[in-house]
Amino acid sequence: MPERRTRKQSYSELVNLERTTGLPTKRLAEQGLGGEATFNLLDNELLLDGSARLNLATFVTTWMPPKAEALMGLTADKNMIDKDEYPQTAAIEKRCVNIIGHLWNVPEAGEVVGTSTTGSSEAAMLGGLSLKWRWRERRRAEGKPTDKPNLVTGINVQVCWEKFCRYWDVEPRLLPMEGDRLHLDGPGAASLCDENTIGVVAVLGSTFDGSYEPVAEICDSLDKLAAEGGPDVPVHVDAASGGFVAPFIQPHLEWDFRLPRVQSINASGHKYGLVYPGVGWAIWRDPDALPRDLIFEVNYLGGKMPTFALNFSRPGSEVLAQYYMFVDLGREGYTSVQRASSEIAQHIAAGVAEIGPYRLITSGEDLPVFAFALDEKVTNYTVFDVSARLREQGWLVPAYTFPEKREDLAVLRVVVRAGFTHDMADLFLDALRKQTASLESLTAPLPRRGEELESFKH
Repeated sequence: MPERRTRKQSYSELVNLERTTGLPTKRLAEQGLGGEATFNLLDNELLLDGSARLNLATFVTTWMPPKAEALMGLTADKNMIDKDEYPQTAAIEKRCVNIIGHLWNVPEAGEVVGTSTTGSSEAAMLGGLSLKWRWRERRRAEGKPTDKPNLVTGINVQVCWEKFCRYWDVEPRLLPMEGDRLHLDGPGAASLCDENTIGVVAVLGSTFDGSYEPVAEICDSLDKLAAEGGPDVPVHVDAASGGFVAPFIQPHLEWDFRLPRVQSINASGHKYGLVYPGVGWAIWRDPDALPRDLIFEVNYLGGKMPTFALNFSRPGSEVLAQYYMFVDLGREGYTSVQRASSEIAQHIAAGVAEIGPYRLITSGEDLPVFAFALDEKVTNYTVFDVSARLREQGWLVPAYTFPEKREDLAVLRVVVRAGFTHDMADLFLDALRKQTASLESLTAPLPRRGEELESFKH
């Protein structure tokens, strides 16, 4: 007589899946489904997500070499904060800090001061805190009030800077866009500065259109302001994307620590640093640029260790993956990868310009990113309709309007990353031509979409 199955004995996975009534959505189930069934159910549910490789909206890395993925899996259990227990992981983090610091032309004297973070947003906030602390120290030494700090940026900055200002009681002074000027420039930055300005944030790679803000021009304008008796205002460079692009394909562009006014820089390892999310980097010009009050000594994990991050426990796998990419590619490899992305972005931009109803806002010459708009004569459809039609074929291309004083400008944006090939670029252009031809055949305007009423969300 066949042995009767007990509750703990497993059926075929197909049977288990068929008998499953669904995944819990509000309460923890009394009994688990088992690893195989759970994996299959979640794998099925995630099919509803868009394809990461066809996602031309995100700046975040969507492909890494299999060996790097394997290394991340083997090291996800290492706690980055516990440097006493994982000293080699800590040493590798320091190697990355050194490599990035020299990539950004940190002054040669002394050690490179920096840290890994969960992303460039955390790194940006550390840079902002350093600016505020140093400003406050100067004001106190002069016997002046410290209750009205402000930070100067372009209105195109990433939302993390809005968070920084709100969380740490800093007045944001945002230079609005005007005409063809779509980001911060030198005269505009200087015009907003006063004795309460903790710093100016220059962006190396605007998320709106991929363009670089003129960091050298901004520094020159602030130099002139100080020389004429105005405030001596430091600069932080938000190089979330450009920090791992400009050193390789625009090496002569001066935007980093070659400019004496630049005191700190942040970047995302998980953007053009070519690592999966989430890892970022904050680097300071020298030890004096990082106030000692922001460094905490931690001793409960087995050894006395300094920490100056906003987060605490986090996996070391992303830091190790960053070091893997540095060692695997070297300068030559990074240059090759970023140049290929730049060439593909410019290839797509040129193809878009030839289609007919589109005009380029940028062409991918800074970041491998460009934005384009519809010709003003097009009235039967909008960029939001183009985005929706492309999504039907799997392509994720965001459409949005620009902020204050340029709300009239609605664009589509394409981000090219490592792993996106010339063949895929041509497939995208074919899809855009097809959908554009269909929209051009309309004899009356399409109804307006709800998202047309909203501005860009980072």
